[in-house]
Amino acid sequence: MLHYFLKRLLGLLPTLFLVAVIVFLFVHMLPGDPARLAAGPEADQVTVELVRKDLGLDKPLPEQFITYFGNIITKGDFGTSLRTKRPVSVEIGERFAATFWLTVWSMVWSVFFGLIIGMISATKRNKWQDHAGMALAVSGISFPTFALGLLLMEIFSVSLGWLPTVGADSWKHYILPSITLGAGVAAVMARFTRASFVEILQDDYIRTARAKGLSEWAVIVKHGLRNALIPVVTMMGLQFGFLLGGSIVVEKVFNWPGLGRLLVDAVEMRDYPVLQAEVLLFSLEFILINLLVDILYAVINPRICFK
Repeated sequence: MLHYFLKRLLGLLPTLFLVAVIVFLFVHMLPGDPARLAAGPEADQVTVELVRKDLGLDKPLPEQFITYFGNIITKGDFGTSLRTKRPVSVEIGERFAATFWLTVWSMVWSVFFGLIIGMISATKRNKWQDHAGMALAVSGISFPTFALGLLLMEIFSVSLGWLPTVGADSWKHYILPSITLGAGVAAVMARFTRASFVEILQDDYIRTARAKGLSEWAVIVKHGLRNALIPVVTMMGLQFGFLLGGSIVVEKVFNWPGLGRLLVDAVEMRDYPVLQAEVLLFSLEFILINLLVDILYAVINPRICFK
């Protein structure tokens, strides 16, 4: 296990390097002049050129990339924000916790309800509980995230006045954004869990457990759940990565002070260092989540071994 873990960690380096190259080229292809945006609309061409030189944007792209990547490796320096003139690491550090906890709470409730709905639908296959659960799941997948967020704000904030709409100051601020962000994930988890359980419940060991006189609850939870979780855990890892990316829309709707809103602001202002650092961070999170999912396989099913 340790050998496999270390090998996968070493495999991060070429992947991240490739992502860094692609992102660097992509952000420099975006339309607009960051030097002009930084100098202001009233600045003359001389001032713009001075700003461009100060930002290092007057150098050839290969030289800019070598400088950028070299600073990351040797100093852990992701540069300075073109918009705020603050270190990128500070900008991201201040926003990371808000996005992380929003993603975690969205994942917790979506996985819990997704598993419950999926298990009930599988055990009550082709009955009204199954139809109701899958109809709810299809609705969760089909409903646009931004529209769901606006609808929840209209009902629970504007009409009823129960919950706040913007900010991240208390646990109440997390309710509407986490529901909005996790709705699609809960729907996917419900459908995936149902499909996995329907297959598991037809296996011989499930029939044997029932023949021994075990209660249906014991059969489902003790014998069925653990084996059904292997493909579900894979989906959980992928959906956690989806939540990190999907938080961009939700954070914009709820004016959430997280990485998603920071990324939108960086795109609007052509803030290259922030853009590059955030995409690299999201890529690293995806890779680490996939590694964690692989390790969880062995925890769920000890018969699985890694080489």
